[in-house]
Amino acid sequence: MKIGIVGMPLVGKTTMFNLLTGQNKEVSAFPSKGTKNIGVATVYDHRVDFLSSLFIPKKTTYATIEFIDIAGISPELPSKEKAEIFNLIQGVDALLFAIRLFEDPAVAGEKDPVVQVENLRYELLLRDLEVVENRLGRLKRSKKELTHDELIEEEILKKCNQYLSDDKFLSNFEFTEDEIKRISNFSFYTLKPIIIALNLSEEQFRSNVFPRKEELNQLIKDNNMVSIDICGKMEMEISQLEPEERQVFLEDLGLKESGIERLCRIGYEHLGLITFFTVVKDEVRAWTIKNGTHAVKAAGKVHSDIERGFIRAEIARYQDLVTLGSMHAIKEKGLLKIEGKDAIIEDGDIINFRFNV
Repeated sequence: MKIGIVGMPLVGKTTMFNLLTGQNKEVSAFPSKGTKNIGVATVYDHRVDFLSSLFIPKKTTYATIEFIDIAGISPELPSKEKAEIFNLIQGVDALLFAIRLFEDPAVAGEKDPVVQVENLRYELLLRDLEVVENRLGRLKRSKKELTHDELIEEEILKKCNQYLSDDKFLSNFEFTEDEIKRISNFSFYTLKPIIIALNLSEEQFRSNVFPRKEELNQLIKDNNMVSIDICGKMEMEISQLEPEERQVFLEDLGLKESGIERLCRIGYEHLGLITFFTVVKDEVRAWTIKNGTHAVKAAGKVHSDIERGFIRAEIARYQDLVTLGSMHAIKEKGLLKIEGKDAIIEDGDIINFRFNV
């Protein structure tokens, strides 16, 4: 999964990036165009730890999230420059809006959180509207008669144009599965799930009190977004400590989980993601898929050959393994399920795929 970190200048995007990825990219009190930062964060899962301790594999592989940190977006930037910045995150699965609430006299920039969210919303709407209008214009100017597929595409884009013109995100529109497939190559930003990361000062984080809180929460709700509170500077410093010290300082902030653990939990829920596991002799591995995925498609996540030659999926429930202590005991109790390609995979399933190519 890829997540693009988006925000106005000087809101703490790179601080947040460092917190989430464990990197130490330079942060600055001065706006900079710069290039994108890319980092991979491990999705820690206690279930992977349990499976690894039980099966003692040579390798343990957690799921990961790739974060892309780009330069700040502001209304004053020229359109061409905005387009170049947005192109850096065109292929991401979701967006993380970094919203500043902390006060720092040494750091300029927009401090009103509602204005920040609205500005970012406007930039996404404007970009998608421009893409739609450009494509409709090309179809209209075409000297050849439009094909059947192009006519269908034109009708879908006209719907998109109207929706975006009404200041509405495409994620709120009820597209059919076929319509989604037909417009997927446009990589519309207003179709992507959005998580709002509220970058708070330590005092704001502890008190859970910050400016325009009610208006901000309503704006997030109205736009089908979710939010997470982060004390960026403090949590980044904590993340760089040794594990034992780290836990002490997190608890002092009233936290049981690190920033990346909280974001993963909220992100998975908001994006409709679940995890299944494979256990082979050499490796215990976590895989991320959409909730509602069929067994054959989950097999394709592991390898395209397994999907192509799919025979069956042997599925054990994670909790059954915890309770009974071994795969042998699960089989003896008759709890190992043999499923076909249309079976729906559930969160925590431990799967052995049988296939023949």
